[in-house]
Amino acid sequence: MTPIIEDNAVVLFQGDSITDVGRSRVNDGELGQGYAAMAAAWFSALYPEKRVRFMNRGISGNRVKDLRARWQRDCLDLKPTWVSVMIGVNDTWRRYDSHDPTSTEAYEHDYRTILTDVRDKLNARLIVVEPFLLPTPPDREAWRVDLDPKIAVARKLAREFGAVFVPLDSVFAEAATHREMAFWLSDGVHPTAAGHALIAQAWLRAISA
Repeated sequence: MTPIIEDNAVVLFQGDSITDVGRSRVNDGELGQGYAAMAAAWFSALYPEKRVRFMNRGISGNRVKDLRARWQRDCLDLKPTWVSVMIGVNDTWRRYDSHDPTSTEAYEHDYRTILTDVRDKLNARLIVVEPFLLPTPPDREAWRVDLDPKIAVARKLAREFGAVFVPLDSVFAEAATHREMAFWLSDGVHPTAAGHALIAQAWLRAISA
């Protein structure tokens, strides 16, 4: 397998708490304890000669509107050559814990806006990482009504923008046939260490030809 990421590339991970996971706010070399750090470490160990630099600007609790609000300073100003985005589960979650929904149309509008900025202002390549959910605890099953249309949007935008696509919802659904759901996602949303490793593996597969 050969990575499609070029030599001396700058890869930016963007998203919410699933991407954040304790990443440093002052040192770009400290990517946190989640999939971003795992994927970057494995990539760098496998392909040290490529000298790819990785950054993480995930912020816990973010929705797609929050990414859009900080996109200039936390993406465009950094001038990455690749942008990996995972966003959407908080757009669903706030409907159920705060009565503050994000419509599918608003999600698509803001998501398309940030991807358009990457394409038109940076001419950078895109990686769209699919939102995901497992029904643990069981009340999460009801969230599917809200999240599934957003997953469909992420898939549509990946096609529209020619992005690399990481199909995590199906990855976790398949993984849950091998071990209990909480082994992968402690609350149906936030990955355990094994869950983060699973995301990193899927990400690395997706960027390999």
